[in-house]
Amino acid sequence: MIKRAEKDIAKAPKLVQAKLAYLLLDLESRGPIQPTWSHYSKLGKGTYHCHLSEKWVACWRNEAGSLLVEVYYAGSRESAPY
Repeated sequence: MIKRAEKDIAKAPKLVQAKLAYLLLDLESRGPIQPTWSHYSKLGKGTYHCHLSEKWVACWRNEAGSLLVEVYYAGSRESAPY
């Protein structure tokens, strides 16, 4: 997870922070495609997002053929980069 995402999620309620921790575990174990998460969708080539709550989202990216999944945004829906 990049520094900005860490900084933004620190402002979130503890429950949202816990959900992000579970999402990170799912990303690590199952990869970037997470259809069981709330409002999961593909944003573009190799980029995805889901809702952690009504007001908080997480966005991540994965290059084709790569094992690396990077969470580049975790914060409010109003400021989400999509």
